[in-house]
Amino acid sequence: MMKVLYAEDERQLSVAVVEILKMEGFDVTPVYDGEEALEALDKDYFDAVVLDIMMPKKDGIEVLEAMRQNGNHTCVLMLTAKATLDDRITGLSTGADDYLSKPFAMKELVARLQSLIRRNNDYRHSVIKYANIELNSNTCELRSDKGSLRLNNPEAELLTYLVRNVGRIYSAEEINEAVWGGKESPEKAELYLYYLKNKLRQIHADVAVVIEDDTFELKEELS
Repeated sequence: MMKVLYAEDERQLSVAVVEILKMEGFDVTPVYDGEEALEALDKDYFDAVVLDIMMPKKDGIEVLEAMRQNGNHTCVLMLTAKATLDDRITGLSTGADDYLSKPFAMKELVARLQSLIRRNNDYRHSVIKYANIELNSNTCELRSDKGSLRLNNPEAELLTYLVRNVGRIYSAEEINEAVWGGKESPEKAELYLYYLKNKLRQIHADVAVVIEDDTFELKEELS
């Protein structure tokens, strides 16, 4: 079931929307001000967040800013009675994923939430994270909090495998068999491991390819 946080200070509207969303199969947690929204986000995981911009204590933009600063990348749909271009730009530039002006049709809210959650799930499946690194397996972009670069396909396949099997120690022959089904040579596998080691160093990753006595391991190395 898709979990949604619905932050809206107009209680009658909130009750009506929450009931309809539940009928559509969503698991909805309603809150009525920005501080309640942040407390709920600290306590639980949500597939999507709906934020009304005009809320007491903290408005929707402040909640969104706090989420992104805290590293919370849950998809966010902003609601507002204001329909000016500047308001939309403010929300989107702060990190909102979509925008819906009041009054809105419930069918449109449901459709937009379903689309956001589907997109977010697709992103999660394509992004691999470990320590301070993040690899997008679709684009082969490798990022840390200190830089980014693009891997070639074999390097991306290699890093994906190593992250999913952290703690295991391999020979070049075992890497070749596990990652490429023996289609490369152990020498080429070793070369890719050295390339990957260098690229992790370039972006100041907190992980490294550790090479010792002809064995290889991906290991977290906190500075």
